[in-house]
Amino acid sequence: MKLEFHQLDRRHEHLRVRNAQRQRQLLASLATSGQQTPIIVVAHSDQPDRYLVIDGYKRIAALQQLGRDTVEAVVWPMNEVQALVLDRSLHWSEPESALEEGWLLAELEQRFGYGLEDLARQFDRSVSWVSRRLALVELLPDSVQQQVRAGEIQAQVAMKYLVPVARGSLDDCQQMAAAFARHKFTSRQAGQLYAAWREASPQIRQRLLEQPQLFLKAQREAEPQAAGSPLQELLRDLEMIAAIAHRANRRVSRATSQFEQLDAEQSEQVRHQLDFARQELRRLAARIPQEAKPGKEQEHVESKSASHDSTTACSGSEETRDRAPAGHLSSERAQGASLQLRPGAGAPACGESRTLSGTDPGVVGPLQGESCAGP
Repeated sequence: MKLEFHQLDRRHEHLRVRNAQRQRQLLASLATSGQQTPIIVVAHSDQPDRYLVIDGYKRIAALQQLGRDTVEAVVWPMNEVQALVLDRSLHWSEPESALEEGWLLAELEQRFGYGLEDLARQFDRSVSWVSRRLALVELLPDSVQQQVRAGEIQAQVAMKYLVPVARGSLDDCQQMAAAFARHKFTSRQAGQLYAAWREASPQIRQRLLEQPQLFLKAQREAEPQAAGSPLQELLRDLEMIAAIAHRANRRVSRATSQFEQLDAEQSEQVRHQLDFARQELRRLAARIPQEAKPGKEQEHVESKSASHDSTTACSGSEETRDRAPAGHLSSERAQGASLQLRPGAGAPACGESRTLSGTDPGVVGPLQGESCAGP
């Protein structure tokens, strides 16, 4: 059946925790697909045209945001208490926290006069289960419970950390709750603050609660940083080296007159450290592979091919270039066959003369007879 919003009695809405993210998802779903699941209501005992909402508060709020006038509902033929207990046992909505269960138990205890044994029988639970959840509601201050209902503090965080604090000090509980809500603590951060508070002295506890953001900052700085790849670590080291060198240059610039007055021993100390730094940087640079220049290998192959196949190129120049690496094979032969070109000249052109060392006559003879064929 369709019901208008003014027909709905939403007195039990305070027993549920709000979740902004789920509410946004529900709003988007209703806007796209419309209402797929009806809300659950029971007929009001003393008002024939009114209905008490048992489940569906989030859907009602989302439909009102969308500007709808009515909501689909199903009426359960039972009284209010039976409907509340049945709804919780069937888990129509997402699983509830122990604090939400405590709110419902407290509502039934206060409004309908149920005792612990009656509540345990209604929910098919033990008396201890009922007692523990009622204790959660009784221990937490009303202001903290309101923050949980509004979604500012997670229900699990309130049960795990704020309830133990409330047993020791209600003021500390309220301060810690305010810190959780104001700084939007995650469950992990809340656990860290609670652990530090539990182990601290009264003076340190007060400082923790007054300045929780400083505690979080100290925790972040104390946490080990995730190790990066060797390349990333090397780049960070080089950035640090460059930054240190830049800082040293600034210091020299700011105190130029003082550094100009250094004596011989002080200058030697500075230069010794500079030489050591340069030596380490050269060692580092030698271990880094250099990128091959595009076309270099191709040019070498083409020049080698030209020295063997072309009949018009200068064969003497190409032979000298190709023989250069052979010096690594025999040091005596390389010393005897050293070839000196004129300063400033590249490979000699066809017809140009070359000056050779006279240390190896066996090499001079054949080269003197070389000539280049003209075109």
